[in-house]
Amino acid sequence: MAAVNRSVLAINSGSSSLKASLFRADGTRRDWRYGQVGPHASHAYAQAFDALLKDLEGDVPEAIGHRFVHGGEVADAARVLDAAEIERLRGLIPLAPLHLPGNLLGVELCRARFDVPQMACFDTAFHHTLPELARRLPIPQTLGMRRTGFHGLNYAHIASRLPSLLGEGARGRIVVAHLGSGASLCLLENLCSVDTSMGYTPAGGIPMGTRSGDLDPGVMLELARRHDHAALSELVYQQMGLLALSDQESGDMAALLASNSDSAHFAVDYFCRQVRAAIGGFAAKAGGIDALVFSGGIGEHAPQIRARICEPLGFMGFALDAEANQDNQTSIHAHGSRPVLRITANEEDVIRELVESLLGVAS
Repeated sequence: MAAVNRSVLAINSGSSSLKASLFRADGTRRDWRYGQVGPHASHAYAQAFDALLKDLEGDVPEAIGHRFVHGGEVADAARVLDAAEIERLRGLIPLAPLHLPGNLLGVELCRARFDVPQMACFDTAFHHTLPELARRLPIPQTLGMRRTGFHGLNYAHIASRLPSLLGEGARGRIVVAHLGSGASLCLLENLCSVDTSMGYTPAGGIPMGTRSGDLDPGVMLELARRHDHAALSELVYQQMGLLALSDQESGDMAALLASNSDSAHFAVDYFCRQVRAAIGGFAAKAGGIDALVFSGGIGEHAPQIRARICEPLGFMGFALDAEANQDNQTSIHAHGSRPVLRITANEEDVIRELVESLLGVAS
């Protein structure tokens, strides 16, 4: 980890957890994680933030960076959270209702405790390199909607790690699977995003914990006929995905893997099949894949999921080393296979770097 010049608190508020890291000016780091938070979980975001502020134990940051899942149309990787920027971000809540309310709440609670600069660091910024063929949606351009892409802070972290792990191969065609409660895949070429599975909102792409991923538009039209907007939004963001596929048993992959029910097994098989389909789709678009990377809560901690995803991909040159995979090593591919890597997500360090950079420009 690079030395820091200021004490920076990096806050990573996701759809089901709150993570935070304090990077002290002396280069040391403290980490916290508060799981199962959110509007429908056992702990509200406010409780998690209260616990974080208590756990700081007198450590006072000189600046705070917040992960913001959606930054809208701006290409900036980070922005100062002044009144105008906060108001702009409030207007984006309908595009990411699972995340942005918690993101904004964190800013409010930190402001009540600390009189320090706060910055928003955007998950969407990494995908501003998408070419037009990946960015356009097959709808009238006058509607003003396009593929946005998410999980960009972690994709940026992984792109920064690849040269040390793959050498010149890092600039090849690499698929990164960020698999967690929210899940997406990204196709990297020359360490830049050239395609991604999520679309206009974080509800698209592959199935997730409680989000369906891509659906037939006709299904959405029929659901809109049956439900008002509030009920439909609740259905789309809270009642689909793994939760629906397991017949409401659980949207949590760890719980599904521990279950012996047929519905849990079905949900897991469905998820792995859709991830494989996304990998194969990127391979067809790019003319092949040179390496595969797993990250995120599921991607990092569920070797059985990685095995199920990779087992049918032998025709593409991918095979896992069973022992390395089970031990959650960084390089998990078998001898003779194209590289398959497991890289721990680290949005917090990217947030720290963005805050340091923004403070340097402002000073």
